[in-house]
Amino acid sequence: MSYFSRKKLPIIFFLITCFNIVIMPVVYAATGKLEPRHTYALAGLGIITLGLVIYLFDVVFHPDRY
Repeated sequence: MSYFSRKKLPIIFFLITCFNIVIMPVVYAATGKLEPRHTYALAGLGIITLGLVIYLFDVVFHPDRY
């Protein structure tokens, strides 16, 4: 894996989660089962979970940094 692609990966994850925040209310509005605040709460939980997963993978595979 080259240096550029390693630096590009976090940006891709960030853009995907931002896209998720934008598109999630539209998808749930079509179903009509959840309130808008619940959809944003779910999007926030998804971002927090993704951040924790990335952090823990980094800690597991590079413990000498921490």
